[in-house]
Amino acid sequence: MPAHSRLRHYALATGSALAFTLLNCFQPLNAAEDIALVSGAFIRSISVADLEYLAETGKARGLLSDLLRLGQQDPENVAKLLNQELDVPLVLTSRLMSTKIGDVILRRVAQIIYPLRVPEPSVSVPALRAGVINGLQIGDGGLNMIKFLEAYPADVMEINLPALMAAIEKAESIAGLVKFFSDSPLDGLKESGQ
Repeated sequence: MPAHSRLRHYALATGSALAFTLLNCFQPLNAAEDIALVSGAFIRSISVADLEYLAETGKARGLLSDLLRLGQQDPENVAKLLNQELDVPLVLTSRLMSTKIGDVILRRVAQIIYPLRVPEPSVSVPALRAGVINGLQIGDGGLNMIKFLEAYPADVMEINLPALMAAIEKAESIAGLVKFFSDSPLDGLKESGQ
């Protein structure tokens, strides 16, 4: 093949690859469809649609119903937690997540929540950032668990159960943890960042 033809084929292949890459970059992000609860070889998936149904109705269905019953959790209380809004400014939150403190917090959370079977911080930390920032955009400045899942850029989000249980043991309760993050520590930030 003459050099001119090889160059044309190379340019066409490179241009096509670049166009394909750019088109994929501008495609809308996929929302999480399932949450995989993982502990060693044990894995169970909960549909995000079932969580959305619980958040809207206060009633559990499918595997989620069984898990709540086994955990002796009231579906209405879990629905309240799913709907608990964190009302924080988008720009301030984005800046905070880019600080050293924000990075440390994200890395700790990324040990618990990450795309299925991809716990590396180089993937899990940006996924968390995207879930929070895009969730805030969806919620017009308010973020709850459902909005976060709608904005999380992986089809399946893994929750590492042993890591989650260790974190919960350090907190008095999940409700206390949500209350901590939604109350006073963010009040000063909200006022100064707007």
